[in-house]
Amino acid sequence: MDSRILVCLLLISSQILGILALTDSNDLAALNAIKSSWSNLPPNWKGSDPCGSSWGGINCTDSRVTSIMLAGIGVEGSEFSDISSLSELQLLDLSNNIGLKGILPSSIGKLKKLSTLILVGCSFYGPIPDAIGSLDQLVFLSLNNNSLSGPIPSSIGNLTRLSWLDLSYNKLSDTIPVASATASGLDMLSNARHFHLSNNLLSGSIPDQLFSSNMKLIHTIFDHNQLSGNIPSTLGSVKTLEIIRLDWNFFDGSVPPNLSNLTNMNELYLSNNKFTGNMPNLTGMNFLHYVDLSNNSFDASGVPQWITSLQSLTTLMMENTQLQGQIPVDFFRLPQLETVVLSNNNVSGVLNIGNSYRNNLTLDLRNNSITDFMQKTDYNMELTLVNNPICNTKGATSKYCTVEKHHNTDFPSNNCMATSCSRDKVLSPNCGCSHPYTGTLHFFSFSFSDLQNLTYVTTLNGALMSVFLSNGLPVDSVVSANPTVDIYNYLQFSLQIFPSGQDSFNQTSISTIGFLLNRQPFQLQYYGPFFFIDEPYCCFAGSKKSSNAGIIIGVAVGCSVLVLLIIFAGIYAFFQYRKAKRASERNDPFASWDSKKGSGSVPQLQGAKGFSFEDLRKCTDNFSESKCIGSGGYGKVYKGAISSGQLVAIKRAQQGSMQGASEFKTEIELMSRIHHKNVVSLVGFCYDQGEQMLVYEYISNGTLRDSLSGKIGFRLDWNRRLKIALDAARGLSYLHELANPPIIHRDIKSNNILLDDHFNAKVADFGLSKLMGDTGKGYVTTQVKGTLGYMDPEYYMTQQLTEKSDVYSFGVVMLELITAKAPIEHGKHIVRAVQEAMGDPIGSENLDKILDPAMGLGSEVGGLKKFVNLAMSCVGESAADRPTMGEVVREIENILDSAPANKKMDTKFSRSSYEEANDESPLHSHDTEVFDVSYGSFPFHVEHQYAN
Repeated sequence: MDSRILVCLLLISSQILGILALTDSNDLAALNAIKSSWSNLPPNWKGSDPCGSSWGGINCTDSRVTSIMLAGIGVEGSEFSDISSLSELQLLDLSNNIGLKGILPSSIGKLKKLSTLILVGCSFYGPIPDAIGSLDQLVFLSLNNNSLSGPIPSSIGNLTRLSWLDLSYNKLSDTIPVASATASGLDMLSNARHFHLSNNLLSGSIPDQLFSSNMKLIHTIFDHNQLSGNIPSTLGSVKTLEIIRLDWNFFDGSVPPNLSNLTNMNELYLSNNKFTGNMPNLTGMNFLHYVDLSNNSFDASGVPQWITSLQSLTTLMMENTQLQGQIPVDFFRLPQLETVVLSNNNVSGVLNIGNSYRNNLTLDLRNNSITDFMQKTDYNMELTLVNNPICNTKGATSKYCTVEKHHNTDFPSNNCMATSCSRDKVLSPNCGCSHPYTGTLHFFSFSFSDLQNLTYVTTLNGALMSVFLSNGLPVDSVVSANPTVDIYNYLQFSLQIFPSGQDSFNQTSISTIGFLLNRQPFQLQYYGPFFFIDEPYCCFAGSKKSSNAGIIIGVAVGCSVLVLLIIFAGIYAFFQYRKAKRASERNDPFASWDSKKGSGSVPQLQGAKGFSFEDLRKCTDNFSESKCIGSGGYGKVYKGAISSGQLVAIKRAQQGSMQGASEFKTEIELMSRIHHKNVVSLVGFCYDQGEQMLVYEYISNGTLRDSLSGKIGFRLDWNRRLKIALDAARGLSYLHELANPPIIHRDIKSNNILLDDHFNAKVADFGLSKLMGDTGKGYVTTQVKGTLGYMDPEYYMTQQLTEKSDVYSFGVVMLELITAKAPIEHGKHIVRAVQEAMGDPIGSENLDKILDPAMGLGSEVGGLKKFVNLAMSCVGESAADRPTMGEVVREIENILDSAPANKKMDTKFSRSSYEEANDESPLHSHDTEVFDVSYGSFPFHVEHQYAN
């Protein structure tokens, strides 16, 4: 071809591309880099013009990318720095993509025009970069529900436009930064409305300097940290405050009297601290709805008279606050009062509630000194006087001398009795069958306590529906239900959002819904701030959008590119061939994989990083014994920090043996595509120099078996054990019902359930896992694999493996949770031991025989009997009679909802449970010789050979 013709073609092609393209070339390069390093991106990320062809989640202005909204669509990846090249970016929302992980790079500081940054519910770890303080246009910063660690950067104080700061549910430590001569601080955020720092590891005192009268704060949410010292009196100068949460810290001294100046207050939480002196006088807080002062060491006093002036009060919690004397009858005349908890005090005399109280009032006065009740037979409230003299007399049978059971508020029924849906769809309130977007709303605060009052539920449903419709979303209906108060005293709602006009939402709709729920450009009556954590969406609708312009552009660009490819392909290919081949051989982590030696085909991975032997040798100090945190039949586990700074657990096979190659392949293939908050994440692997190593996220509190045996020095109370059971069940349910393809774990046991900093449970060890077939009917295996004591007898006898084998193993774990015993002790299996101890029918006196005394609770605790029954149904002899893991999850949710230990009134024991192990409830030291107690990644295998 003549060189002049070639030059002309090049010039013409470049001109065509330049004219037709609507996307800035630098932005295009950045998006292409993201596309190459992330997976599960919208399917219409095709072509070379994101702005012109409307890539999903990408919005542009004048050819520049100005927003990226990819919330909740399952994006996976660990490279974040490419985004920093999008210099015109104003909004970035990647929330609820648990497969996004890694360290936030300092290059994020280049996004100078960014005003909204939402990374809720991802898996980012490591420090928050100081460079984030360079984003001087930032108004909304939400990094909550990740694994970020280290101190809060003082540079955040430079973000003077910031209104919303949410760093909750991370692992942030050190003190709260304030400005000094050399550094900025949070006290400089005079325009901030929200400080959400709860559920971290923050320590030290709150500096007086943090608060001032020129601030606009409405929410100060610092609960569940390790803060100490006095509450600064300057807090009382922030007149705009509406919600304060300082509960579950170590504050001491007197509560500043000037808090009564905060006349806009709606909710005040000071419980579970070490406050002394006089109980605070809250006179003047006329808008106060919710007060919790429980479990502090205030001076003994009568029920404060100022309470009767709080006409908006719905909830008063003063458990264990040294109250004494009689309750004035005026107290019960408050018109909005729903719940009063004054348990564990010295309230005495005759109880007189008068006749002006609100119907269905809940009044908990258990463990006091009340001798009589004036309205014994004529009252309309839920009253509890258990462990008062009035109930301690022989023959006391009054209703108020028992603890009433609470019923769950489930999803409301509809009028679609004649309609049924296929197994994978759900019936909406409007009688349509579709795939709803589901998740959980977590409210930091709320102004009511009557969870049975459907007014609050229907109000929430209507408000959310209005928000979605006003933003043009195809939403048919909204259902929020199952309101529960979790272990952090936050209100949770299960949420279902049904699509309109189609069976499923597309990715754009899901991302927009996620953005609205986490950006919260609206206020909800009765509810404070919240965050939303979704469940992975199963069934995105396909996008069929097209336009004539798009077709024309696509054809023109395609033709031009084709011409260029034809011209240069031959020349370019020859020179690149050798280079690519050498690079592939050098970088392939499986270059030494030999499928002819029983290892199977080369693993197919999704996102896991390949490490060299040298990488892992360095981060473990040459596999030093001081770094070893566990061992088992497969090898050892080491703790280390990789180059990014992330703490990891490195599972190393016995050196040079190459045993278990098929298990190694199985685990890395499965773990590389599993992303769920209750399943341990695979960071990477090593297949180098005759070594097999797996690199996992490091889970700090070890195994469930460690905690039950007392090995790590923590005692688990009943409520925490329920939560652990629920977390593990959700992880296993995800493997069975939502993973694609579904997975049978085959080695569920307490050593393979790990606990993180907040005692959230994660399922680990997939070395024996098996993919389910298309029929879901299971497999006939020639090798029965599992761990002694947890193995399904039906699987053992028939070699028929189904997901119900995992259910059996999980049932054994449930029995461990209530007994703290190993599955086999002194030759007796835990299932048989529980059956013999309980007898039939199950009675409270029988449960006492098997309960772990370290729980510190008797057999009458709410939900225990149901929990035992559920466990026994899981270990039923016939697999067909066992529940599915989805059914197990729902039943544990119901038990957790109804357990008294889950109510706000039952908060005291939980703290003592975790601060120290006292002499009254000794830690267990059960015989565990049958098991390898380790990090939780090495099964004690039982492999029986059968003739094929």
